[in-house]
Amino acid sequence: MFQHPVSRFLWCMIGAGAGISLALFLAGPSMVPFLLASLGGSTVFLFGLTKAAAGQPRALFGGHLGGALIGISCFQAFGDAFWVYTLAQVLGVSLMLLTKTVHPPAGGNPIIMVYVHANWDALLNPVFIGVTSLAIVAAIWSRLYPGLNHYPVKWLDRSPPKTFWGGWDH
Repeated sequence: MFQHPVSRFLWCMIGAGAGISLALFLAGPSMVPFLLASLGGSTVFLFGLTKAAAGQPRALFGGHLGGALIGISCFQAFGDAFWVYTLAQVLGVSLMLLTKTVHPPAGGNPIIMVYVHANWDALLNPVFIGVTSLAIVAAIWSRLYPGLNHYPVKWLDRSPPKTFWGGWDH
């Protein structure tokens, strides 16, 4: 029964629902729901692609916190002009690629932070609290079902594992 694909799929959906529910509850979406949009994409990695390097803690926390930090910094320094969105996005992608902390859902954080005029406290709540709550639920959830890979699979997996910007493999 536990190894049946439908059972495993349903368990993944229960985990995703529990994880995002806790993140939304703790980070308080009623204040600024847009701040948590990128966490929805993170549930795909944590509960559906558990072994992916992009879903491991290095990329999950590094991508979300780094992208949010860039977005907040750009907004605080330059406001919310059109070019600031572009600058924040380019710097956010650059940071993730250079530090090998690519977590695709976190790629939206620079733009989100500029858009909502985020202050420095957004790094703690909702970003850190939201990401941490997702990771904790994923760690517990993955250990409750027999035969699942335990999250995290590799704490410090680099994402991407090699440098291949633009398709070149180095």
